[in-house]
Amino acid sequence: MKCPRCGRELVEDSHRKIPLLMCYDCGYIEGRTSGSDLAGKRNFARMQELNLNEMAAFLADGLGVDVHAVAKWLESSTD
Repeated sequence: MKCPRCGRELVEDSHRKIPLLMCYDCGYIEGRTSGSDLAGKRNFARMQELNLNEMAAFLADGLGVDVHAVAKWLESSTD
């Protein structure tokens, strides 16, 4: 199954009582976010809700650059 946020393949996280599908790239966890709460939101509003790792994955995928370079840049801009 594909991640509804970033489109990458979801991995089954079996470390819980009930196994959930999870995306290790953007942090999406099955059942936490439905498509309806993202409907009507602009990209900027969605980006404001992302944490640092999710933002780095989102930007790196969109720009086609290394996620570690983007994360380093984001961390240096918060200091």
